[in-house]
Amino acid sequence: MVLIKGLKYLKMKTLNFIRVLFFVAVASFFSCKKANNPAAELTVNQSVITFTPEGGTQDFTVASNATWNISNPASAWLQLNTTSGGSGSSVIHLTTLSQNGTGLTRSGVLVINSSNGQSRRLTVSQTANLFPTYNTSPKAPDATGMSSNAVQLAAKMKLGWNIGNTLEAPGETGWGNPLITEDYVKFVKQQGFNAIRLPCAWNWGHLSNQATAQIDPNWLDRVKEVVGYCVKNDMYVLLNIHWDGGWLDNNINTIKQDSVNAKQKAFWEQIATTMRDFDEHLMFASANEPPVDNAAQMAILASYHETFINAVRSTGGKNSYRVLVVQGPSTSMDKTNDLMPDLPQDKVAARMMVEVHYYDPFQFTSLDGDATWGKMFYYWGAGHLSTIEPDRNATWGDEAGISASFVKMKAKFTDKGIPVLLGEYGAYRRNNTAHIPLDLATHNDAVDYWITFVTKQAKINGMLPFFWDTGGALDRRNYTVKDQRTITAIKTGAN
Repeated sequence: MVLIKGLKYLKMKTLNFIRVLFFVAVASFFSCKKANNPAAELTVNQSVITFTPEGGTQDFTVASNATWNISNPASAWLQLNTTSGGSGSSVIHLTTLSQNGTGLTRSGVLVINSSNGQSRRLTVSQTANLFPTYNTSPKAPDATGMSSNAVQLAAKMKLGWNIGNTLEAPGETGWGNPLITEDYVKFVKQQGFNAIRLPCAWNWGHLSNQATAQIDPNWLDRVKEVVGYCVKNDMYVLLNIHWDGGWLDNNINTIKQDSVNAKQKAFWEQIATTMRDFDEHLMFASANEPPVDNAAQMAILASYHETFINAVRSTGGKNSYRVLVVQGPSTSMDKTNDLMPDLPQDKVAARMMVEVHYYDPFQFTSLDGDATWGKMFYYWGAGHLSTIEPDRNATWGDEAGISASFVKMKAKFTDKGIPVLLGEYGAYRRNNTAHIPLDLATHNDAVDYWITFVTKQAKINGMLPFFWDTGGALDRRNYTVKDQRTITAIKTGAN
């Protein structure tokens, strides 16, 4: 019995040994087969690539253990440096052949197939500008006549004058003023001003194609003609996009941010290209009085300014060096001090200025009728308040308040080498309206005093004052002075 049990045990051991040998042999067979025929491999390191409207070049990587090829159905706008390869890892360069000005995102699916039976897909798209690009003839940078940086240019400007209610109207004569002439520009210069601000509309009544944001070429030529009057007569000129129907001012929000930036880009590409050959006498300004009340809106406004800068610079030529002007929030000195963290980025150093406006207290300077929120002030400033009509004396916005606002701009910008333009300011007499002050002599003295005081505050704080006029002080038809007191007050403040 013992012998039989031993034989059975030996038999069982032998069978187990044979099974082990069998499994080892099978495993070895498949291992060799796998080594001779590895598993199919094909990887692509990205599944989606997106280009901006301006396009460019981006890369992706194909790794395979077999030969492969790529089909490209988007070859009309997308180029690959190679469409095939072998075993190993390969970097593929994708290049867009053009900017996308179609208004719609375009896309294509690249299919990568390998000879080992594997397939992968890569979706490539290019977002679109809402409008076609108008930077169709960029020039190489040209520094001729553009030697002054912002500080040096500011030092050349002494007093500025606004030609208001003219080019910013839907039609140049639409608000009652005559066409601007070279003789009028010469007349302004004769009064002691060597800089002119040209508020200008482009969207409002001056588009030849609304759908593509194309400015009427005739209007571009007309504005260029007026700029030429100024430059020809050694006058510095500031050209802007003014209120212009509110397409920018009314849309400082995230919903409209993309479309406003698109229009800002389209307009400035056209304006900058048209005006590109003027020397440093010409400056561009991004906007007019963009209303901003908080940091979130300021960030959106900063994007509009950034688009303006990039669009102008992209056109090249003298625009590569032109001094550009950006507006503080609401062009308020106090808001600009509190909300404007720094200047937008510009690839050209020291070629930027900041613009603010000043009309405080508005009830004295400009309000032309009593409002529910306040009455008109006829009298302002120490020694210029009325005892005859005390209810019309200014109750806020005194000299100390004005001085404090101007000092803020000096500390925030001027002292740091960033010039500040006082792009608009003014106080106006009410002796030709339905609201005639009872103490007219005191009123007129107060207006003179305000103009002189604000002009002086601008000059002593390193700012460049541009008085706002719509034809009330200088006669644009007869080239005569209509309000000598205003001209005298400006000059007195500047000295």
